[in-house]
Amino acid sequence: MMLQGTNLSARYPGAPRLALDAVTCGLEAGRLLAVVGPNGSGKSTLVRALLGLVPLESGTVSLDGRPLGEWSRQDIAAAIGAVSQREETLFSLRVREAVMLGRYPRLGPLAPESAADHDAVRRALERCDAWDLRDRRTDTLSGGEWQRVRVARALAQEPRALLLDEPTAALDIRHEMELFELVHDLVSGGLAGLIVTHELNLSARYADRMILLDGGRVVGAGEPAAVLTDRVLAPVFRWPLAVTPWRDGSPQVVPLKPSEAES
Repeated sequence: MMLQGTNLSARYPGAPRLALDAVTCGLEAGRLLAVVGPNGSGKSTLVRALLGLVPLESGTVSLDGRPLGEWSRQDIAAAIGAVSQREETLFSLRVREAVMLGRYPRLGPLAPESAADHDAVRRALERCDAWDLRDRRTDTLSGGEWQRVRVARALAQEPRALLLDEPTAALDIRHEMELFELVHDLVSGGLAGLIVTHELNLSARYADRMILLDGGRVVGAGEPAAVLTDRVLAPVFRWPLAVTPWRDGSPQVVPLKPSEAES
């Protein structure tokens, strides 16, 4: 495993219960892991724990077999690209400048930008269908445009693993599908991928494995067909639903109207 979290337990200050309770997961090159679950189930906390941003009550995180604490923050940033769920734009930059920030783990604080850095920024923007935005200022972007720019910034790091927390939020259907296609292509090219998402149906079609969290605990893990069953999902989401196969065999989840559930 490139990135491994083992028996991770974490609690936020003053919280009565654990935000993560003995969660184990691993990221491998060439494989996409989808982390799903209801609001407040611990999905974002798991991402933060894997990045070393949450104090652990117990458990360990390792990168390339070494404890994460032995790595510098700059080396972690060079190896792992991350897109958080929320981010405030504290000051306005041109889009190309914002994406260039992703090169800093490789540049260092004082090194000049090179042609290779500018090429990496262009490739990242083009892959996220955001090259046409390069001269726009970040405070003029729509929510979906800003999300694509944030993904491009992570790609500009040229990481070996990509952790995405709700990356399709505020995206329309086309860009939502393009993002899953992009992540699929990156993972197929050897990247290790983790995506936190509420998109059960899209993650079922693109992910190699899934983890279903509820109350900070793993209540389902494995291939999508093993996790996305009505027996497993209904008590987690507290709503009646049906699961039916799509033409590629992936399970697709249909929330039911109360009248449909009764019948």
